[in-house]
Amino acid sequence: MADQIPLYPVRSAAAAAASHRRAAYYSAVGPGPGADRRGSLRVNLDMGKAAYGWMIMKDENIPGTVVRTSTIPEELGRLVYLLTDKTGTLTQNEMVFKRLHLGTVSYGTDTMDEIQSHVLNSYLQVHSQTSGHNPSSAPLRRSQSSTPKVKKSVSSRIHEAVKAIALCHNVTPVYEARTGITGETEFAEADQDFSDENRTYQASSPDEVALVRWTESVGLTLVSRDLASMQLKTPSGQVLTYCILQMFPFTSESKRMGIIVRDEATAEITFYMKGADVAMSTIVQYNDWLEEECGNMAREGLRTLVVAKRTLTEEQYQDFESRYSQAKLSIHDRTLKVAAVVESLEREMELLCLTGVEDQLQADVRPTLEMLRNAGIKIWMLTGDKLETATCIAKSSHLVSRTQDIHIFRPVTNRGEAHLELNAFRRKHDCALVISGDSLEVCLRYYEHELVELACQCPAVVCCRCSPTQKAHIVTLLRQHTRKRTCAIGDGGNDVSMIQAADCGIGIEGKEGKQASLAADFSITQFRHIGRLLMVHGRNSYKRSAALGQFVMHRGLIISTMQAVFSSVFYFASVPLYQGFLMVGYATIYTMFPVFSLVLDQDVKPEMAILYPELYKDLTKGRSLSFKTFLIWVLISIYQGGILMYGALLLFEAEFVHVVAISFTALILTELLMVALTIRTWHWLMVVAEFLSLGCYVASLAFLNEYFGIGRVSFGAFLDVAFITTVTFLWKVSAITVVSCLPLYVLKYLKRKLSPPSYSKLSS
Repeated sequence: MADQIPLYPVRSAAAAAASHRRAAYYSAVGPGPGADRRGSLRVNLDMGKAAYGWMIMKDENIPGTVVRTSTIPEELGRLVYLLTDKTGTLTQNEMVFKRLHLGTVSYGTDTMDEIQSHVLNSYLQVHSQTSGHNPSSAPLRRSQSSTPKVKKSVSSRIHEAVKAIALCHNVTPVYEARTGITGETEFAEADQDFSDENRTYQASSPDEVALVRWTESVGLTLVSRDLASMQLKTPSGQVLTYCILQMFPFTSESKRMGIIVRDEATAEITFYMKGADVAMSTIVQYNDWLEEECGNMAREGLRTLVVAKRTLTEEQYQDFESRYSQAKLSIHDRTLKVAAVVESLEREMELLCLTGVEDQLQADVRPTLEMLRNAGIKIWMLTGDKLETATCIAKSSHLVSRTQDIHIFRPVTNRGEAHLELNAFRRKHDCALVISGDSLEVCLRYYEHELVELACQCPAVVCCRCSPTQKAHIVTLLRQHTRKRTCAIGDGGNDVSMIQAADCGIGIEGKEGKQASLAADFSITQFRHIGRLLMVHGRNSYKRSAALGQFVMHRGLIISTMQAVFSSVFYFASVPLYQGFLMVGYATIYTMFPVFSLVLDQDVKPEMAILYPELYKDLTKGRSLSFKTFLIWVLISIYQGGILMYGALLLFEAEFVHVVAISFTALILTELLMVALTIRTWHWLMVVAEFLSLGCYVASLAFLNEYFGIGRVSFGAFLDVAFITTVTFLWKVSAITVVSCLPLYVLKYLKRKLSPPSYSKLSS
C-alpha cells in the first residue's frame, strides 16, 4: 500500500493536534469547501414547513383553513395546553331568545304568545288614549312619572320591558331593495315604506340582534335608526319616533350599555340601561329575586342581561348634559371624569326585566373535546360569562367529563381568604376547577406559583368573568411556569391578545369579525376542525420534521466522519476526500430528493390518528426528537462513516482513485437505503425520488472525468475509467454498503418485534 499511496512528512505534535482540531470542527459543521450543514438543515426544514402548510390548506376535510404563519406547523404536534374562548368558539354565536323574567312571572318559549297579546293590548290602549292627545297634558304625565312607583299590572310591566329592550341597543335595520336594471343594490331611506321581508339587522354583537328580533316577534319592530333618532312600529301599525340624546356603548370594563331617548309624542326623557348582573345589581333598586333568577338561568346555560330604566325630567337631563359635555372637554383624566358623570345617573334605577338567550354548541364540539382530552391535552376555557353559565357549558360540551368532580373556587377578596381556599383546593384530587376572574386576580397577586401549580394538575379549568387582559396573562403564566407548548383559540377581537400570547394561535372566522383569524397563526372555520388539524397535520408535521432534521444531520455527519477517518490515516493532512462537484452533488441532486421526500411519510393513516388520539401523547414526551435520538443518529453516522471509509481503504487495488470511486458510490447507496429504512409508508413520489437520484448519479459518472475518468488528480495518479464498470467495483461497493446498512435493518426488525411502537400495533 505504501508503494501506491504517497507518504507525507511527519509533522510536529502541535501541528498534528491543530489539524485534528480542524478535522473535528469540520466534522461538526460539515465537510467541503464553504459548505455549511446548518444552512442545509435550515433550508430543508423551511421547505418542509412550506409543504406542511400547503397540505393543511389543501385538506378537503377542513375547508377554509388558512396557514398564516408557515414557520410553526410542528407546534401543532406537541401541544399540552389548549386555552379556548366560549362564545363563538365552542358555541355557534347564534343567539336565540329563550326567557323573560319580570320578578314575579317568567315567560319561556312556549308562552311568548302571551307576551305578544299583552303588547298588542297595551299599545292599542295607548293609541286610543293618545288619539285625542292634548300637548298640554304632557307635563302632567311627566310629573306623574316622577312620583313614587305603585304596583303595576303585568301587562304594563311587559309593555315597559319590551319597549326598553327595543330601544336600548346599537342595532341598525338595513333594507335591501330588489336589484334594478343596473344591478346596483339600493338601501331604503328612513321615510320609505318599511317592508319586513327585506329588512336585516346589523349590530356589533349577536346578542343585540337576538333581542331586537324577539321584540319584532312579539309586535314591537325596529324599522329605522340613524345617529339622531330611531323609529318603532307597534302591532297596530303606528310608528313611534324617539330622539337619541346620548349613547353609552358597552365596554369590557363597565359590562353594560345605556341610552337616553326622548319620546317625540310625549316629550318624555328616559334613561335605559342593560348589562351583566354583576354590574347592574348595584345600580338597580333593591330586589330579592335578581341574583337567584340569574343563577337559575345561568345553570340552564342561558346568557343573562339585566334591563333597567330611569325617567328624567327636562331639568335633570339638562344638568347632566352640561356636566357630561364639560367632562368630555377635559384635558386631564377625561375618561375618569366622563365615567363619573355617567355614574351619577346610574342610581336607584327601576329594574324592568331579566332576559335569557341561548347560544347553542357548534357541531361536533363534544367529540372534538373528548378527542383532545384523550390525546393528553389539558383544556382551559376562558370566558366572560357568569360562573353558572360557564359551568353549564363546560358540562354540556363535555369539557368536563360526566364522572368528574368540579371544584368551584369561592370568591376571595384578600390574602387570608385566598390562602384558605387554596388549601381547600389542594385536598381535592382529579377535579375540574372553576374560578372567577376576580378571585383569580387576588390569588395571582399573593400565590401565583401555588395557584398555577395546582391548576396545572387539573384535567380541565374554567375561568369565568375574564377580561381580555386576564386571558393573555393566564396564557403567559402557563408558558412561564410549565415550559410546555400552549395553544389559544378564539373568534373575537377580545381574544386577540390571548391568541398572540400563546405559542400557537388559532383563530375562527366568526360573526364578530376576522380580527382573531387575521391575528392568529392558523385560521379555521369551525372548532371541530381543530381535531384533524392537531391529530393529523400537527402530528405528521412534527414527526416528519424530526425525521427530516435528524436525517440531514446524519447526511452531514457521515461524510464528516469519512473525512475525519481519511485525515487521521494520513497524519491529518489538509487534503479533502471529495472535491468540486462531488461535494455539491452529494448535498443536492444525489441525496436531496429522497431526503426531502420524508415530508410525505406517515406512520398511520389519518383515520387511525383521529380514531386513536392516544398516539398524540407520544409526541409530548419528546420521543421523536430528543437528545437520545440525536446521540443514536450520531453513533449511526460514526459507524457507517467508519465502515465506508475503512472498507474503501481495505478493498481498493492498484490506484488510489479507486478509494474515491468505491467510497463515494457506497456513500450514495447508503444514503438512499437509509431513507428507505426510515420511511414507514411509501408514497409513489418517494419511489420516484429514490430512482431519480440513483439515475442522476449513474448518468453523471460519464461527465465526472476529473474524478472517475482519465485525468490527473491531486495524488498524481492516472485513473482507469473501466474500473467503475467492472464486477469487482460493483461487489466491493455492494459489500461495503451491506455491512454499513444491514445491521441497522436487523436492529430495526428486532426492535419492532420486541418493543413495537404504538403506531406499529395499529398498522398490524
